Amino acid sequence: MTEQTKATILVVDDTPDNIAILSGILKQQYKIKAALSGKLAIQIAQGKDIPDLILLDVMMPEMDGYQVCQILKSNPATAHIPIIFVTAKAETQDEQHGFELGAVDYITKPVSPAIVLARVHSQLSLYNQSRHLEALVKERTSELNETRIEIIRRLGRAAEFKDNETGTHVIRMSWFARFLAEAMGQPEEWCELLYNAAPMHDIGKIGIPDRVLLKPGKLDAEEWEIMQKHAQYGADIIGDHPSPILQLAREVAITHHEKWNGKGYPVGLKGEEIPLSGRIVAIADVFDALTSERPYKQAWSEERAIGLLQEEAGQHFDPQLVPLFIECLPRVREIQQRYKDQEEG
Repeated sequence: MTEQTKATILVVDDTPDNIAILSGILKQQYKIKAALSGKLAIQIAQGKDIPDLILLDVMMPEMDGYQVCQILKSNPATAHIPIIFVTAKAETQDEQHGFELGAVDYITKPVSPAIVLARVHSQLSLYNQSRHLEALVKERTSELNETRIEIIRRLGRAAEFKDNETGTHVIRMSWFARFLAEAMGQPEEWCELLYNAAPMHDIGKIGIPDRVLLKPGKLDAEEWEIMQKHAQYGADIIGDHPSPILQLAREVAITHHEKWNGKGYPVGLKGEEIPLSGRIVAIADVFDALTSERPYKQAWSEERAIGLLQEEAGQHFDPQLVPLFIECLPRVREIQQRYKDQEEG
């Protein structure tokens, strides 16, 4: 076993001789760190090189082992570290208290080298097994999450294909939405969630008859009323599911056609009554639609599309978001180049 692969044991005791004894027993098989106080033990445990196991004395001045254990177990960064109490206190109630605080074992003083080695080896083996299983669960969870996200993206593309648009539209506008959320300083987790939920914004178009959805000319009043139903259809298709990504996708689907002045649909929400996700996607969706070529229209120039966003700030769009979107234009242009419609395969 190389020095790099050895597990690290933190030995905590206010008596140097006791540290020397435990270090002498363990140093051939493990890397040893030592602390003469509870306060120093916490600093080491919360440092860069987190120990794999802690041997912790109970009877120490200022801060005893129970207090140290409680502090370490209350911190998510150190809660997972196995703690073995090493103590002359062998009363049943003492051991029970230690286990209640989260310790995994007890070793009584004076220590037996064979027992120390056996207990440490046993707890490290359990700890390593637990970490391995946790890694497998995370890997599997990640795979399932990626599959779910890909299904959502594919469904979003299905709606766009039905509308004579290309799948790259939902890719581009999802990136635009993410850029704008990041420009606002939203948490990275929420920006990622919005990026993955945005492709579902027009899924409700699946429920719109082709005679309306694909009509080349202007819609009459009855047809426009039918078209507006796609927002509610989208919410109904996504449903009410506890998954955060589906909850946000539903919110986007039903609110991205609301307008800042209250003249949007399907409800007529106004201003900040419109969820932030809907206000962001409204800008991302409209900008990409304007700057993309379609069978029924030529692509607008970036300058013309930005001019419309500015004109409609405070009417259609959140007036605070439009300037932030303009700041994102260098990144927006990169996405437009990377995901051109003609590259759709």
